[in-house]
Amino acid sequence: MNNLDFANPEYLYLLLLIGPLVGWYIWRDKKAHASIQVSTLKSLTKAPKTYKYYFRHALLVLRVLAIAFLVIAMARPQSSNDWKNVSSEGIDIVMSLDISSSMLAQDFEPNRLEAAKDVATQFITGRQQDKIGLVIFSGESFTQCPLTTDHAVLINLFSDIKSGMIEDGTAIGLGLANAVNRLKDSDAKSRVIILLTDGVNNRGEIAPITAAELAKTYGIRVYTVGIGTQGTAPYPFQTPFGIQMQNMPVEIDEATLTDIAELTGGKYFRATDNNKLKAIYEEIDQMEKRKIEVTQFSTKKEAYKAYALWAALFLLFEIAFRNSILRNIP
Repeated sequence: MNNLDFANPEYLYLLLLIGPLVGWYIWRDKKAHASIQVSTLKSLTKAPKTYKYYFRHALLVLRVLAIAFLVIAMARPQSSNDWKNVSSEGIDIVMSLDISSSMLAQDFEPNRLEAAKDVATQFITGRQQDKIGLVIFSGESFTQCPLTTDHAVLINLFSDIKSGMIEDGTAIGLGLANAVNRLKDSDAKSRVIILLTDGVNNRGEIAPITAAELAKTYGIRVYTVGIGTQGTAPYPFQTPFGIQMQNMPVEIDEATLTDIAELTGGKYFRATDNNKLKAIYEEIDQMEKRKIEVTQFSTKKEAYKAYALWAALFLLFEIAFRNSILRNIP
């Protein structure tokens, strides 16, 4: 991009002198002509106007232009060519989401699963340059969406998630291992898993700590989120009389989730309501901001010579006109 800068911009204040110069010229021009009273202007209006009448102010215009361009030349205009070299450190993120039946507990609005989906969608929307994938788990685990930058597709797949899609249970180890499998071949400089669950590992062939050690081996950082209020929470139960709510104790294996996070260089969070859950994702978002390196280059070229040349030309034109066709004009 070409920009025009001035090495000595203080000289530009001299342009303010042009106003008084023009005012002085107008005042002098009026003083230089005497006034007379006549009974009619008919004879005067029919008098032919010479070329000097039309060019009588040309000397002032040429002088003002010469002064203006001379002042600009004194301010040393410089043409600069700026460009930026931007390199971005990409971040690949896999979200591993528990969809077991306990995620239907209504200690969150409208329930844990829908609250988690809503906050995760907002998180995805704010990470436009990152590749993000989705793994779901309950009694088993599978990939709902591989790593992608097409976040519209990912968000649509989020909306289709429901509890009961796969066998019930809580296989935290499988959910984590599946997410690791999606990231292990990534060439991104930073790889992250966000694992959200509301229970205790009770299914699957892979222990959570074993999956965490696997993540550590591949340099994958894991943020774990335990979702659920303290104490008891209302769970929906199907009865012969329809769905009824029953308070059940909230059991989250916080010790294991903390160990997973610490082992991989991540952090454990506990979400006890919608606002806390949103704040957690905002904190993770801040912790995993893309690192952008910007190198700015600039070259400058002196441009005052062209303005000085124009000032000289206008000055020469004024001298030439004053001593030729406009000789007798003051």
